[in-house]
Amino acid sequence: MSALVELMDTGVRRDWTRAEIAALFDLPFTELLFRAATVHRAHHAPDQVQLCTLLSIKTGGCPEDCGYCSQSVKADSGVEATKLMDVQAVLQRAAEARDAGSQRFCMGAAWRNPKDRDMPRIVEIVKGVRAMGLETCMTLGMLTPEQAAMLAEAGLDYYNHNIDSSPEYYERVITTRTMADRLDTLANVRAAGINVCSGGIVGMGETREDRVGFIHTLATLEQHPESVPVNALVPVKGTVLGDMLADTPMARIDDIEFVRTVAVARITMPMSMVRLSAGRESMSDATQALCFLAGANSIFTGDRLLTAPNAGDDADGALFARLGLTALAGEEPMRAARAGGCAGSCAGVAEVEAGVAA
Repeated sequence: MSALVELMDTGVRRDWTRAEIAALFDLPFTELLFRAATVHRAHHAPDQVQLCTLLSIKTGGCPEDCGYCSQSVKADSGVEATKLMDVQAVLQRAAEARDAGSQRFCMGAAWRNPKDRDMPRIVEIVKGVRAMGLETCMTLGMLTPEQAAMLAEAGLDYYNHNIDSSPEYYERVITTRTMADRLDTLANVRAAGINVCSGGIVGMGETREDRVGFIHTLATLEQHPESVPVNALVPVKGTVLGDMLADTPMARIDDIEFVRTVAVARITMPMSMVRLSAGRESMSDATQALCFLAGANSIFTGDRLLTAPNAGDDADGALFARLGLTALAGEEPMRAARAGGCAGSCAGVAEVEAGVAA
């Protein structure tokens, strides 16, 4: 089988090489988008996008030194530390998100790792949000196997723990937690039976080769993450990267390269939900449309992502109307993942593929 044919394969692989992923990045832009859209249509309904809401349930005061993060105690960002929110306060925000159309509710706490004393409240929050019919996701830092088991018992659907970048560039961004630490947490989550959400951040001054390494790390895991958030760095004054990029703006990623990254993530991890995350508020409608064409099928809604601004519900509604997109409802992503396909949500895919083949 030729390399060209292999790169057009719409099936799931876990043996991607860095050279193959680099070859995808190097394709002419229109060819890359065509291939990504073909893979996307083989596994997902191309006009449906999952709406997610992200809430910071414990803000600031994190001891880690992540160079991009305004919640680190090392950052001079002006973010004030808060305590873990009360259960009812979280449930009220979850209800508001559900009523606004979100299908997934993600909750983040600025910790290196949760303390055992916090776990009972976390478990109660998971149970309460899940009882509303929302898909649940949490990001609390590193987890022990025992903590992962508690979250699984509570019914947590997804756990987010990003790898951030390539193994090589990672060490230039974070020194208080290794890439191996992150992969260990992902293994604990997977062993507990929780779906994995793991992606990264682009536009941190990394090279394309680092973006290749970032995707290669995820695409060669024993099981692909069910959810892959792709963030564009939102530079925050007072953080290491925010201050660095203020002085060297050319180090930031351009829109075409961001779309390329989304497309390569879709091709290499065809079953995953690929989520447009931080940085979307600064993207044009045209750039977002290209991302959806390239295989992005999930976004964060609302006007805030933890401490960063985000496109608001009104803007998203107008964009969806212009593009003819609809919000994914119910638990379709999880049903699809468990069924090993698009679980009946891909009406018309066979016809579209037949047309492409012709």
